[in-house]
Amino acid sequence: MRKFIVEFGLGADFHGQDVTNAAKKAVKDAISRSCLCGLEEVAGIRDLEKQVFIKATVSVSRPEAVDAAAVAAALPVGTAEVFVVKGGLTVDGLNIPALGDNGKSIEAAIAAVEVYIAD
Repeated sequence: MRKFIVEFGLGADFHGQDVTNAAKKAVKDAISRSCLCGLEEVAGIRDLEKQVFIKATVSVSRPEAVDAAAVAAALPVGTAEVFVVKGGLTVDGLNIPALGDNGKSIEAAIAAVEVYIAD
């Protein structure tokens, strides 16, 4: 496997205190800044599902509460593996139950997305 790209992203769940949602947003933020057209044109990849491996490391305040499979499903191609570590950020927000709040914190996540290609 050869590393092709590394990108970082930030995600936040403003209502609901859901660290999985924050992690998914962080991963989507990271991949939204990357156009991997070089996978086909430079690396000669023909099967994105079989030849691309994605490692996503996500830091959140409550890693045990993250649904890693849901975060992996946010990645559009390849085989994905998600590692969740302690970090992220929790700050005070507003408690608006109609928006799904069950507290008043905002959960923020940081993601590093690494794309590898098979030799």
